[in-house]
Amino acid sequence: MENIKERFIEVFNETDQLRAFFAPGRVNLIGEHTDYNGGHVFPCALSVGTFAVARKRNDSRIRLYSMNFSDVGVIETSLEKLEYVDEHDWANYPKGVVAKLLESGADIATGFDVVFNGTIPNGAGLSSSASIELVTAVIMNELYQLAIDQVELVKLAQKAENEFIGVQCGIMDQFAIGMGKKDHAILLDCQTLQATYSPIKLEDMSLVIINTNKKRGLADSKYNERRSECQQALEQLQKVVAIDSLGDLSTEAFESRKHVIENETVQKRAKHAVYENERTVLAVEKLRAGDLVGFGKLMNESHISLRDDYEVTGHELDALVQAAWDAGAVGARMTGAGFGGCTVNLVDKEQLATFIDQVGLQYEQQTGLKADFYTVEIGDQAREIAL
Repeated sequence: MENIKERFIEVFNETDQLRAFFAPGRVNLIGEHTDYNGGHVFPCALSVGTFAVARKRNDSRIRLYSMNFSDVGVIETSLEKLEYVDEHDWANYPKGVVAKLLESGADIATGFDVVFNGTIPNGAGLSSSASIELVTAVIMNELYQLAIDQVELVKLAQKAENEFIGVQCGIMDQFAIGMGKKDHAILLDCQTLQATYSPIKLEDMSLVIINTNKKRGLADSKYNERRSECQQALEQLQKVVAIDSLGDLSTEAFESRKHVIENETVQKRAKHAVYENERTVLAVEKLRAGDLVGFGKLMNESHISLRDDYEVTGHELDALVQAAWDAGAVGARMTGAGFGGCTVNLVDKEQLATFIDQVGLQYEQQTGLKADFYTVEIGDQAREIAL
C-alpha cells in the first residue's frame, strides 16, 4: 500500500484525503460451466487481488492509472463521458461500473482519481476483471456514502461486464469477490443466488494455483458454443420433464431421460452439467466431514468430465493436471472457462517443494511452456482497508 500511495502522489500530485481499498481475485474449487446451467458453484476469494488508492475531486473529471499498465499512463474521462473506448482497454471496467451506478440513480456528484495495482497474474483466469469492477464499486460506495448493499454492488458489477463490456458472464466471479469470507468457500446456487459459507480447513494441505501460461484463444467462441449446446439439450429434455434448467435434474433423472437428446455430443454436454452440479454439492459435504481426500477425488472427476464430456480443456491443461496427479496431488482440475488459464490443486504441504519441481519439469517437457505456481490463501471480500 505504501508503494501505491507513493505512486498516487507522484502521478496526481495530491496527498490529502487518500483512502485505500482491496478486492480479491477468486478461484472456483469445483462446479465448472454449471453457473449458466442453473447449477451450483463453489468458489472462494483469494489473498491476491486488486489494491487501489483513491480520492474525490471537486470537478467531474475521472483520472485512472494502473501500475500494471504504467506505460499507458493516466486514462482520463469525466462523469459525462462514460462510454466504452477500445483504447482505454483495462480502464473500461471501472468506467463501466461508474456508468451502471449512475444509471441506477447513485448520487456520484464529483469525479475522482484512482491508482490501481493488481497482484492477480494477468490472463490467468482468476478474475482480474471482476476484481477491478468490485474494487471500483466499493470505492464509489464508500467515497460517496451511497449505502448500497454489497449484493447489489455485485449485481451492478456483473451488469457492467454484461452490458458495458459486452461479456455475457454469469454472476459467480463478482459474487465470490464481493461476498468472499476468509477461510471459507461459498456454495452458490446460481439460479436463486442462495449462498452458504463452508469452512475450508486445509490443515496439512496447500491450495496451489498453477498457470499454464497458454493464451486462451478459443475460450470465448467455445463458451458460446457450449451454452448453445446446453440450451438445445434443455429444450429437448423439457418435452419429457418439467425443469427450468439442467441444474434441476439429478443424475438418475438425467440417465433415465437422456435418450430424448438426439445428438450424442449435445448429450455429453448435458451430462457434464448435471453430474458436475451433483459433484459440487457432494464436495461440500466431503469438506464439512473433513474428508479432503474425498474432496480431491471429486476435483479429479470434475477435470475428467471437463476433458471428455465438455471438451474445454486442451493439451496444456490436460498435461498440467496429469503432471499434478503424477506428482501426488490429492486433487487437481482446470478452473475457469478452459482452453488455457489455470489449474487448482490440493497438495500435501510437506510435498510442496518436490511437487512444484516435478510438475514444472514434466509440464515443460510435454508442452515447451513454463508454468507459474501460486500458493494462495482464502481471503475476505472487497472492502476498504487501512492506509
